[in-house]
Amino acid sequence: MKIKFGSVKETIVTREEFPLSKAKEILNKETISVLGYGVQGPGQSLNLKDNGFRVIVGQRKNSLSWKKALEDGWIEGKNLFSLEEASEKGTILMYLLSDAGQISFWPTLHKNLTKGKSLYFSHGFGLTFCEKTKIHPPKDIDVFLVAPKGSGTSLRRLFKQGKGINSSYAVYQDYSGKSLKKAISIGIGIGSGYLFETTFQKEVYSDLVGERGTLMGAIQGIFAAQYQILREKGHSPSESFNETVEELTQSLMPLVSENGMDWMYANCSTTAQRGALDWWRKFRDATLPVFKSLYQEVSSGNEAKRIIEVNSHPDYRLKLEKELASLRESELWEVGKTIRDLRPEENKCHNK
Repeated sequence: MKIKFGSVKETIVTREEFPLSKAKEILNKETISVLGYGVQGPGQSLNLKDNGFRVIVGQRKNSLSWKKALEDGWIEGKNLFSLEEASEKGTILMYLLSDAGQISFWPTLHKNLTKGKSLYFSHGFGLTFCEKTKIHPPKDIDVFLVAPKGSGTSLRRLFKQGKGINSSYAVYQDYSGKSLKKAISIGIGIGSGYLFETTFQKEVYSDLVGERGTLMGAIQGIFAAQYQILREKGHSPSESFNETVEELTQSLMPLVSENGMDWMYANCSTTAQRGALDWWRKFRDATLPVFKSLYQEVSSGNEAKRIIEVNSHPDYRLKLEKELASLRESELWEVGKTIRDLRPEENKCHNK
């Protein structure tokens, strides 16, 4: 259906107009091979399996992710195989390895992309920056994308609650004439709330900006700055963390999600309301140059080049752990761990 957002019309697909029964009918002869069991693989594969699709998983044997797949109920030789075997057996190959993993495995996968198969992505990185990744699909297959706008953990958790994360979809190459129907069917199968149209390029540009911006990078920077100022001015760790993180994540964001920021402004104290209205533009104006620079780095390919180079270093994992340890051991998140442990059991978010 066409939905109007202000003066812009978008193509939106809902579960009501494209029910699960239709998706299963379209894919009833397909073997969906989920390659990779890291970030998105578990949620997407388990949701598809629970919804009645024919699904197998491909993962490097004896890795941590292989062990996790076994723990999740996948059976070696029945629906759990090596990456190579799963690539051969599947008719729709869901390429859910990390971006670095996709680059590494591509020569092997390419051999198994025989005429009439389908190649699925949940991220536009590999094809948008194909000159850097060297990922060039053959011309006689379908290539499409469904990108959940959230983590695989959240995708699975909300699915089990009867809810769903919204996803984008795109068709890159339509050899069979059925790519769009296949993409939407998998989008419904993995439990998307609704699906909105994009392109591979727009998906990866918005995704890289979002990850570095409000979703993770910018929000961590804002957390760190506000916490630091409060602590420097004599506020306790508990007070500083609660005013910086806990109130936002536990109280305000769920309400903004349900009702919008305008509702939040209208339903807080007049003191908070006036202050928020007076100050939000200052934060927008202060960060707008950073976001302009960020988008330029993403769209120019510089960010992709840097990511590929850094991730390919043999000692990347070791350096990554040191960076994460520094974040984890900072006072801000040491306090956060203590406060999370103090939450009532019913308020805790369980990721399993």
